[in-house]
Amino acid sequence: MSEDRHAQANALLGTTGTARTRIGSAASQHASRRWWDADAIQYHETHADFLGVDSPGGEFVWCPEGLHEGDMRLLGDIEGKRILEIGCGSAPCSRWLAGHGGLPVGLDLSRGMLERGLAAMARGGPTVPLVQAGAEDLPFADASFDLACSAFGAIPFVADSARVMREVSRVLRPGGRWVFSVNHPLRWIFPDDPGRAGLTAAIPYFDRTPYVEVDADGTPTYVEHHRTIGDRVRELVAAGLVVEDIVEPDWPEWLDREWGQWSPLRGEIFPGTAIFVSTKPAG
Repeated sequence: MSEDRHAQANALLGTTGTARTRIGSAASQHASRRWWDADAIQYHETHADFLGVDSPGGEFVWCPEGLHEGDMRLLGDIEGKRILEIGCGSAPCSRWLAGHGGLPVGLDLSRGMLERGLAAMARGGPTVPLVQAGAEDLPFADASFDLACSAFGAIPFVADSARVMREVSRVLRPGGRWVFSVNHPLRWIFPDDPGRAGLTAAIPYFDRTPYVEVDADGTPTYVEHHRTIGDRVRELVAAGLVVEDIVEPDWPEWLDREWGQWSPLRGEIFPGTAIFVSTKPAG
């Protein structure tokens, strides 16, 4: 990742280098909690406006390409539905859902991100309950939600994403829907660069070894996990879910904004986001 984009977090955590190494759930979760706590301020300085974090009603933006749930309706009818948002961050999506008739609960690993959401809610608009917990062990009863969603939250940062899919299936009621967006798996093979340096394939698509940043002692400070498109589909199917769609957004002509590795240059050539739409069979 760019040092400039995450200078505060890197300084706080003492990040000194990168590695490609296997890492388990506990260490991955520990690194992610520390990272997002440390990066919360700078992350929102860069992205809060685009995500609608400080707008009175929040916004539900699925991805850096700007797809909005109000236009896409990937979750379907949300009126009166209990909705779990996994990896909610500062919860602009959950707040938007609440303002449009949904009954959301936001879950995130990072206290720093959740506190940013609480501060936004304190200024007015819809309020939603927020829960601090990891995605691999959801602290909810079976069949307690009608819908579940995640907009670039949690899924790329957990070591056992198959377990997350099983957990989501468990807490969904029959007929429920689970929609999540992640960085497109194809992006794994390119350097994390929005410019021309990011157009050259460098890493094998089939190498699932996590990307890890470490401090001087070798302790992970940031972790990101890769799964192929096929991996994602198999994890959903193994969890008893039915894949309804995989959305690969085009880069919109109106958008000239860069977001990390996302840029008009790269977006015109290959997809940056994959959105998986799945359902739990009704019977």
